This record gives sequence, C-alpha cells and structure tokens, in this order.
Amino acid sequence: MTALSVAAWPARGRLLFPGVLACAVVAAASTFLSQHYGAPVMLFALILGMAMNFLSAEGPCKPGIEFTARHVLRWGVALLGLRITAAQVVALGWHPVLLVAVSLVLTIGVSMVVARLMGFNVLFGLLSGGATAICGASAALALAAALPPHPLKERATLFTVVGVSALSTLTMIAYPLIARALGMDAHTAGVFLGATIHDVAQVVGAGYGMSQATGDTATLVKLMRVAALLPVILFAVMFTRATGKAVGGQRPPLLPWFAVAFAALVALNSTGWLPPPLTTAGSDLSRWFLVAAMAGIGMKTQLRELVDVGLKPVVLMVGETIFIAALVLALLRWAP
Repeated sequence: MTALSVAAWPARGRLLFPGVLACAVVAAASTFLSQHYGAPVMLFALILGMAMNFLSAEGPCKPGIEFTARHVLRWGVALLGLRITAAQVVALGWHPVLLVAVSLVLTIGVSMVVARLMGFNVLFGLLSGGATAICGASAALALAAALPPHPLKERATLFTVVGVSALSTLTMIAYPLIARALGMDAHTAGVFLGATIHDVAQVVGAGYGMSQATGDTATLVKLMRVAALLPVILFAVMFTRATGKAVGGQRPPLLPWFAVAFAALVALNSTGWLPPPLTTAGSDLSRWFLVAAMAGIGMKTQLRELVDVGLKPVVLMVGETIFIAALVLALLRWAP
C-alpha cells in the first residue's frame, strides 16, 4: 500500500458517503419496520430500496450505492462465518455436497444444449447456466472474463447480470413460500434455498427471513456453489481452447475472497478461542452490512431493462431457474 493510496482515502470517503448513508438509512428503517410488523428485514430493505432506485442513477449517491451493494455485501457474508462452526458443517452431511454437484453439472450442461437449440452461441448457455447454477451476477462477470471476445459478448453479459439479478430477487420472495407450503423443516428449507437461489445476498435474505437455522444452512450450501466457480471457470477456459478459440485478457480471482474469509472465520470460530462478545458483535455487524447491501441492491434493480433484449433469452433464463429448482426438489424428495 503506497502513501499516495492512503492519501486518497479522504476523497474516496467523501465520494462514497452519500450513497452509503442512503443505504444505511434504508437499513435502519427496514429494521424498525421488521421489529414492529414482524416481516423479514431483508424484504423490507429490498422493497424500500427499489422504491428509491432513482438514487442509483447519475448523481452523488451512485458510487456509494454501488460500493454498498458490492463490497459491503461481501464483508457481511465473510462475517457470517462468526455464526457458524465446523460442527455445523459436518452435521450437513454428504447429501448437500452431492446435491450441489449434480445440480450444477446438469444445469450448465442442459443450458448449453438448449442455448444451441434456440439458435444462440453455446457459450451464452455456459454464461447464463453458470450464473444460474453458481452465484448469479458474480459468476456471470467472472465467466465473461474467461470467455473469448465476441461482438455480442458485452450485451450477453449485461443481460445475464440483469436477468439473473431480477430472477434472484423474485426467487428470494417466492421460494420461502414454496418451502413453507411443502412443509420443509429448517434444514431442508436451508438446503433448498441455498441450492437454488442465484445470488448470495438473496440466499441470505431468504434464509434468515425464515429462521436463524435455515439461514445458516442456506449460507453454507450457497458457499459450496460459490466455491464451484473455480472448476467451472477452468472448464470454460478448456472448452473454448478445445474449440480453437483463444482466451485473452486479465481474469478476476478464481475464488472470491469473501468465500475464503468466510471459511477462515468458520475455522477460527470452531476453535472456541474467540470470546462470545466478539462473535456477537461480529454477527450483529454482519447483519447490518447485509441489510444495507440489500437496500443497495434494491436501489440498483431496474427490471425495465429486461424489455429491450427480446423474449428468447428471457425464456432461456427462466427455464434454467425452473430447471434447477425442480431438480433440487426432486433430489431432496427422492434421494434423502
């Protein structure tokens, strides 16, 4: 870290402050409403954030909203490791690991085949299927960086990011209702939510909106999917090279730092060395970060952008979402 970068901190803080403050105010309002009306705090944050999405347009709040929705979210997920121990991970058993692996491979494989049948480049199926099966917009951006240049690549990436974010928001609301309607217990509901909802934030919102135990399980299962980003990116590189296309340009880290930090905090918390007040404070800070990030995500949500891309890509992504949900439900039902 250079002296120049340290000297830039005050200016960066002034740039981010309005947007971060807007997200914090929505987070505080959402917490108040949740405490007084009993609805999930993440849902309030999402709805209030979407009502204020004009702030994410050009203006003083935009940089801070982007920062909160991306970086504060990752800090919040990392700090979730202070809520979980290795004993809880072991208690999940082998079934969620196998379920995640099977659903990921089949979703991406079917997406590539269907994309080709619909007249798209097969790599669009890999991009959208990977975003659906792994971790939403983050996976879409990482996979796009690994794929070769193409005239429609940026448009496909933008649509995938917007589409997977919109579908993730819808599933965050709908899937807990499905879990309750099917009479799932906390563990099964957590596996279902963690294995099907696209983005980390929405998994956290849906899981902890149901219960603490459901949220813990959903987060663990979701981070199993996040860890799959590494082998899927390696597959994307090998696939494009095998078809005679070179991959160039700088690629992002293969494994997101927040997943590594989450695992490290789980390991540290499992030792019993951390005093309870510290783990409680870290857990509370995580909750505030995640609620603020959810507010920022709501402010960034622009569902009308989907109208400009046509019907066929929408059908593909909706189909991928339905496929992975149906597959996970079948695996939970017939492979206990």
